[in-house]
Amino acid sequence: MKKSRSKTIRIQLPDGDPRGIKIAEVKNRIVQAFLIPRSLLKDVKDKNEVKSVSLYFLFGSNDKDTRTEAYIGEAEVGYERLKHHNANKDFWEVAVLVVTNTLQNGFNKADVKYLEHLAYNKAVEAGRYAINQTIPNKPSMRESEKDDLEDIFETISLLLGTLGYPIFDGYRVEQEEDAIEDKEEELLFCTRNDTDAFGKYTGEGFIVYKGSKLSSNSDSPGFKPYLPKHNEKIQRFIADGILTEEEGRYIFLKDHPFGSPSAASQFVVQNKSNGKRDWKDKHGRTLDELMNL
Repeated sequence: MKKSRSKTIRIQLPDGDPRGIKIAEVKNRIVQAFLIPRSLLKDVKDKNEVKSVSLYFLFGSNDKDTRTEAYIGEAEVGYERLKHHNANKDFWEVAVLVVTNTLQNGFNKADVKYLEHLAYNKAVEAGRYAINQTIPNKPSMRESEKDDLEDIFETISLLLGTLGYPIFDGYRVEQEEDAIEDKEEELLFCTRNDTDAFGKYTGEGFIVYKGSKLSSNSDSPGFKPYLPKHNEKIQRFIADGILTEEEGRYIFLKDHPFGSPSAASQFVVQNKSNGKRDWKDKHGRTLDELMNL
């Protein structure tokens, strides 16, 4: 695996509030990202940078409550497009507006259309956020121009991740996904009843990996009070392409995060569960034991 090079990222807080507007840029790169909470949209209206040709992202909660929802777009005047979405789109809470930081190297319409198309495809491929929009058109351009924009895209991806929105990052790198056997030292398994689930405890919570199978039984008396909401979540996951049903078993079609090990284990076991006891490594050590090594 290629080792990532060190990066210096500058984040400015115009109002000195870490929960407010942020402006992020990588040293010696031409793009910068404005993170704008929806409630503070008017506070950037006088900044020249947000009046230029822009790529933008909207982030918020969706009614399925399965993944954060995102919308990707482009605009000739970034701030005006965000004003339009403020009046017409309900779901979003935060916008990230990507612009250039020099007048000489500003984006043109074709640039942001290409970046929009690329960003949409990369976000759908990663599967981390729910993307509900039409597929953006891909403009034609010279290969040299595409190469420059794809280099810029890498910087955009880095800035978004730094600002807390890793929309282009899957939960696993490709090498890990293709070689589960080589990563078993890091994996945790849940086999209670006939559950056949595996995943990883990370800083984002517990990630249940695709291919995991739920228990075939959810009839435990102690679980009955939780069953209606549990079944609703299963149907939402199926609608969102996270789960499918095969031969009477629910199977994960993609990696999915849960807020805690217990939330993950209770879902896959379809029963009350303590995740620190029910998730075990290949040697049979519980997550609780591993956390106290």
